[in-house]
Amino acid sequence: MNRELQIQTQGQGLYEVTGQVCDAVTGGGDGLLTLFVRHTSCSLLVQENADPEVQTDLKAFFRRLVPPSDHPSMSYLRHTYEGPDDMPAHIKAALLPVSLQIPVSGGVPMLGTWQGVYLFEHRDAPHKRRIALHFD
Repeated sequence: MNRELQIQTQGQGLYEVTGQVCDAVTGGGDGLLTLFVRHTSCSLLVQENADPEVQTDLKAFFRRLVPPSDHPSMSYLRHTYEGPDDMPAHIKAALLPVSLQIPVSGGVPMLGTWQGVYLFEHRDAPHKRRIALHFD
């Protein structure tokens, strides 16, 4: 089974897609689900979905780790013509996964109690993101 999810983002942040991922394999039996984000400035994560402060802290950490290109510490960057958030978004996507594999049993992803699947948007502006899903 191959499918594609479309996720509308509203700027930088983590967008939970666990429900859409579960819906994609409902009744699908056992196998392995592969997710792949089809963009170079966002990532995919399995992360805690119980406390929203985890998402706030992750966003703050990565913004501190890789600040906008107009920050003095980023003056070495050359790819700056798409805005101060663009090259930092590519760096974050290079550091974080752009694909995930999740075992599925009885049509249910085998996520842990506090785990959710997230698209991590690294750009400031809203974007329509596409995630390819493959289930075997």
